[in-house]
Amino acid sequence: MKILLSTLNAKFIHSSLALRYLRSYTKPTFPDIELAEYTINDVTLNVVGDIYKRQPDIAAFSCYIWNIRETIDVIANLKKIRPDLPVIVGGPEVSYDADHWLKQHPEFDVIVLGEGEQTFLELMQAYDESFRTGEPPRLKDVAGIAYRDGEHVRFSAPRAQIENLDSIPSPFEEDLDELNNRVVYFEASRGCPFKCQYCLSSIEDGVRYFGLERVKADLLRLISHGVKTIKFVDRTFNINKKYALEIFQFLIDNHNGTVFQFEITADILRADVLDFLIENAPPGIFRFEIGVQSTNDETNRLVQRIQRFDRLANTVTKIKNSKKIDQHLDLIAGLPEEDYDSFRKTFNDVFALRPEELQLGFLKMLRGTGVRARAANHGYIYMDQAPYEILGNNVLSFGDMQRIKRAEDILEKYWNAHRMDNTLEWLVTRTFATPFDFFQEFGDFWEEKGWSRIGHQLEDLFLRLRLFLETRGTEQMQHILSLMKYDYLRNQKHRPRKLWWDDVLEKSDLQALYQVVAEKREQLREDFARHTATEKEYFKHTLPALVSFDIGKWEESGELVEGSHVLVVYYPYQEGQDNSYTVVKQDELLSIR
Repeated sequence: MKILLSTLNAKFIHSSLALRYLRSYTKPTFPDIELAEYTINDVTLNVVGDIYKRQPDIAAFSCYIWNIRETIDVIANLKKIRPDLPVIVGGPEVSYDADHWLKQHPEFDVIVLGEGEQTFLELMQAYDESFRTGEPPRLKDVAGIAYRDGEHVRFSAPRAQIENLDSIPSPFEEDLDELNNRVVYFEASRGCPFKCQYCLSSIEDGVRYFGLERVKADLLRLISHGVKTIKFVDRTFNINKKYALEIFQFLIDNHNGTVFQFEITADILRADVLDFLIENAPPGIFRFEIGVQSTNDETNRLVQRIQRFDRLANTVTKIKNSKKIDQHLDLIAGLPEEDYDSFRKTFNDVFALRPEELQLGFLKMLRGTGVRARAANHGYIYMDQAPYEILGNNVLSFGDMQRIKRAEDILEKYWNAHRMDNTLEWLVTRTFATPFDFFQEFGDFWEEKGWSRIGHQLEDLFLRLRLFLETRGTEQMQHILSLMKYDYLRNQKHRPRKLWWDDVLEKSDLQALYQVVAEKREQLREDFARHTATEKEYFKHTLPALVSFDIGKWEESGELVEGSHVLVVYYPYQEGQDNSYTVVKQDELLSIR
């Protein structure tokens, strides 16, 4: 019996952990099992054609909110050319409303409910017996499934959770080449101790752990293979202090350059664990994803979210000050009883922590969650189909949601992309009343100009910001433009050929500038000084820009020394080596007017 496990990932670089678990658990009994991963951007008929070419006896698909529509299209067309092919579906999107899915989609034969390893193996055994005997599969004898029986949907007996997770064979013992150049998802535990009502993890009870030696062996196998990024999918990685510490220590000792991402609950991160990480974590190896969602206490109470924001803020601040671990903080717009003004406050509360990345998401009414079950209590309206995003509620209109989406778009393009950090820091602290007001006003302007419907290059982001600021009559534009030039030049890996500003220096000014910089060679970095020794090398490796204050002093101490200056940025053109710069006062250049 040939079994095909398949899913449509959101991107090619993603990989499916669920399919690899099913394969490792089932393969000792059914060796002829293969895995085929596609993406939601693949052409439907190409996916159908590839599956048809493989000629499976059974096809199984892992379903999520991001792929359910495309998966349904694939299965519907597959069934037209292979009507006899049993199709099994599972995953969080179909587990919690199986009656609906089987009634609406006759192309689904069986739904695996919840945790799938044992269920899937027994289901394959039932089909294997059916193929050998010619009798219909005895689906009622397989616990943990829903299936169609004529015009009726039937549910078999519930299946208990797997208590000993180590009984599941490692999903990483074979075919590691499949994971080359992909993000690898990894699991050290299952379940979550919290009951946040917008999350599917709230449905499960308790937390179960894989054995530490098993976890270490799998991690070492992946690290040794050269995997670049491993994302732990544990819902609260730091809930068990001793367990988390041992894994942290193991990764510190064995990382070999691999980057590890964890979901942590920052307000319960113990002080000694925090101190351990600050002291021992190699810079850039760990990345923390921290769900804040809201700082509105009443909203958190309504979704049964337990959170001490003061403790969270203290943890995030200490980690940021260590400069060792990047932090990704999450917000959710549209939670119960959080109106526009309250969300504005939530945003500003969290942005004040200056996370490396701030993700602004929108509430999704996932099947099986408490917020969906009590949607009427808060006047929710939401999309009928995945991703079930809300369209509004009793305190947040659709118009409010659209405005927040415009702010989110600017947040992604400018803050999370880190294209002009110094400029944005100036704007959110000196120019606008609050950070949220900057992102909102600029987002509204962006929409008014119709830029959301056309593409952009890097230079366009600077030009559009300048137009927005000039249109609103922003003060101290000369200083803001200086910072924009600085951000643009310092973020380039190579000397840019294209500039977005017009105030470039004349040839005679450039010659005078070279003479001044050459006289300052002893103050420059060694390679900068070496390339300044001859005019040809200097001009090939540097680019100057007029600025209105001493950038060097400002970056060093925060002191704003106004006056005409020239910023000279040096590009070494050597892989892995950062650029450098120097600042020259304009009165040092006799030929510059």
